[in-house]
Amino acid sequence: MAGHSKWANIQHRKGRQDDKRGRIWTRIIREIMVAARQGGADLSANPRLRLAVDKAKAANMPADNIKRNIDKATGNLEGVSYEEIRYEGYGIAGAAIIVDTMTDNHVRTVADVRHAFNKYGGNMGTEGSVAFQFKHCGQLVFAPGADEDKVMEVALEAGAEDVIADEDGAIEVLTAPGDFEAVKNALEAAGFQPEIAEVTMRAENTIELDEESAAKMQKLLDVLEDLDDVQEVYHNAAL
Repeated sequence: MAGHSKWANIQHRKGRQDDKRGRIWTRIIREIMVAARQGGADLSANPRLRLAVDKAKAANMPADNIKRNIDKATGNLEGVSYEEIRYEGYGIAGAAIIVDTMTDNHVRTVADVRHAFNKYGGNMGTEGSVAFQFKHCGQLVFAPGADEDKVMEVALEAGAEDVIADEDGAIEVLTAPGDFEAVKNALEAAGFQPEIAEVTMRAENTIELDEESAAKMQKLLDVLEDLDDVQEVYHNAAL
């Protein structure tokens, strides 16, 4: 099916993430620890941990660091215990925002998130206030120029839910969270390397912002993303 142009927005987000590469290890370590604590240390039986370890390897994290943090989470070494908390709210011009955190002190975390929303033009919402505007799914994005027919054939055969051709030529493959790994592996085996591959909260619809509002929205997002306890920030603004 055809979709609106998302490539510029995706590249913008990817670039912002690359600029903050120094924080990536901290967030990956927390993800590894939570995944291992919830699902155990056996990679073959814990898909979430497999994905976290893949992220760690892609970020050039040493194997010893990965193993040490899995051991901490499963009780073999003393470590901090993190809990996952999601916050929802509104940004500039009513744009929807989801903030996923991992924290060892939820009182500190909610205060930091609320302060960021209030200071930079947003509003904290209640649980469920904006989550219905997002879909929890696997997302693989291929740069313009990829063979759409072949990507669609491989993806659907592997269990993808949808393949979307954006106006600018990018191809987006969507999967159920549990099918993400199989679809990703099948596409990579067929020679298709995604620019972005993640299990995410994908906005069902985006809202356009003018230049001034977009700049304010980006500032709010940057402040939220820079909070120590924040893992991911999702939104539906086209920046």
